[in-house]
Amino acid sequence: MALSKEQLQDLYRRMVRIRTFEDRVAEIYWEDKTPAFDIGAGTIPGEMHLYQGQEAVAVGVCAHLRNEDFVASTHRGHGHLIAKNVDLKPMMAELMGRKTGLCQGKGGHMHLFSAELHYGCGGIIGGGLPHATGASLAFKKQKRDNVAVAFLGEGAANIGAFHESVNLAALWKLPVVFVVEDNLYAISVPKTGSTSVKSNAERGAAYGIPGVVVDGMDVMAVYEAAGEAIARARRGDGPSIIEGLCYRYRGHFEGDGEPYRTPQEVEDWRKKDPIPKFRRRLIQQGMLTEAEAAAIDQQIAAEVKAAEDFARNSPFPEPREALDHVFA
Repeated sequence: MALSKEQLQDLYRRMVRIRTFEDRVAEIYWEDKTPAFDIGAGTIPGEMHLYQGQEAVAVGVCAHLRNEDFVASTHRGHGHLIAKNVDLKPMMAELMGRKTGLCQGKGGHMHLFSAELHYGCGGIIGGGLPHATGASLAFKKQKRDNVAVAFLGEGAANIGAFHESVNLAALWKLPVVFVVEDNLYAISVPKTGSTSVKSNAERGAAYGIPGVVVDGMDVMAVYEAAGEAIARARRGDGPSIIEGLCYRYRGHFEGDGEPYRTPQEVEDWRKKDPIPKFRRRLIQQGMLTEAEAAAIDQQIAAEVKAAEDFARNSPFPEPREALDHVFA
């Protein structure tokens, strides 16, 4: 699948945007939470699940999507939303609980929503699987060629909602793609201790649909697999499963002591970092220069700084607004 210089640089830019945003969020999150960790303190209170390391999966998939295509994300969903080209300002404001946020500061990091981008995420493991399946059913009934994508971790592939959703999607030939981000651990439980098959892509055979395993640290490998699956869905040929083998560089959540893995394991996976690897590849192919890469880095750093300034200078919602936009 030949891509132009502009398209290749766009993939790189999206990955850098995710990494830069997440790195800064990590720094902001820890403000006023030390020396003793206080989850309710600081500029960003509450839990925080960051996406560093998995950027190639989000970008490789979302690069094929239109605004009108639906994405059901997870508790670790920043990367998917940024890959779908969200405006970073209301996104950062939402993380800080500000009125200018995507959900007026009421959702926070695990409950981001964008009607414009047809994106939603939630803290319930596998909670978005039925939503994506339902959205794809609506697309089919409306005779639209839009697709739905459900992102999930490898642990979520063991819950009932995964099998129920895949079964109905296969039965009704719905335009949905199930993307399993296999980062080896369901919180702290290794895949080898929770899953009876080597790959969740193998489970596609049980439902008569394609399943493929890709290197989730290689944005082009993901891009090519996602292109085939999404084109299949748009044609009306039904769903697919993609499992991207990837790794999260930070703990399951900020404050995670990470006793379940070794520093050496993390270091070994950092050597496979998808961003510098893709950067080197593009430079070797003559699709990116060092100067262009530096310019992209500077541009995105400025975007993230502007988003942070916007969020910090935005007001908090009034207490009386707590009952607005709530189902009675």
